[in-house]
Amino acid sequence: MRTLLASLLILIVIPATIALGIVVLDDRNYYFISLLIILYTMIPFAMVFESRKPQARELIIIAVLTAIAVAGRSAFFMLPQFKPVLAIVIIAGVSMGAEAGFLVGAMAGFVSNFFFGQGPWTPWQMFSFGIIGFLAGILFKKGWLKRSKALLCVFGGLSAILIYGGLMNLSSVTLFASTFNKEALLAAYASGIWFDLVHAAATVIFLFLLSRPMLEKLDRIKTKYGLIER
Repeated sequence: MRTLLASLLILIVIPATIALGIVVLDDRNYYFISLLIILYTMIPFAMVFESRKPQARELIIIAVLTAIAVAGRSAFFMLPQFKPVLAIVIIAGVSMGAEAGFLVGAMAGFVSNFFFGQGPWTPWQMFSFGIIGFLAGILFKKGWLKRSKALLCVFGGLSAILIYGGLMNLSSVTLFASTFNKEALLAAYASGIWFDLVHAAATVIFLFLLSRPMLEKLDRIKTKYGLIER
C-alpha cells in the first residue's frame, strides 16, 4: 500500500504539480512548488512509521545522507555536472528503501540550490534526483538491482543520461524555449548530451568508489539500531 501510494504521488501528482507551476503560476512560485514536492515525498515516507513512533536516529541517517549529497555537489562546484549526488541518492534508495531514496534526492536538490541558485528548474531537479533514488529502491526490493559494483554503475550511468538528463533537457525546452516543438527538443538533447555523459561518468566513478563501503556502513548502522525496514 505504501509503495503504491508513493508511486502515485511520484509518477502522477508531482509531475502534475510541476505542470501546474508552469502553466498556472508561470514558474514564479517555484519555492511553493518545491515545498509541495517535499510534502508529497514525506507522506509515503511517514507511512514507514505507521505502526510505531520514529526514533531520532532513524531520521538522522536520512538527514546525513542528504547532507553528504549536498556537500558533494558543493565540493565539486568547479566541475560542471561532475557531481556525486546521484551516486549518494542511489545508495540511499538501495539501503534505506524507495521512499527514503526519493526523499534524499528531492531534499538534496532543494537544499543544494541555496548554494547553486534557486529557480524554476529546482522542482525539476528535485524530481529528477528523487525518481532515480525511488527506482533504485524499487528495483533493489524486486531483486532486479543487485549490490554489485557493476550493476550499480550501469544503473547509475544509464539513469544519469536517460532519466536525469532526459528530464532536465525537457525542462530546458519547457522553461526557456520560446516554442515547444520537436526541433527545440532535439536541439536541447543534442546540446546537453556532453553534460549528460560527464554526469554519467561521475555517477559511475562515485558508485564504483563509494557503493561498497557506504552500503556496508549503512548495513552495520541498520543492524545495530534497527533502522527503517524496507
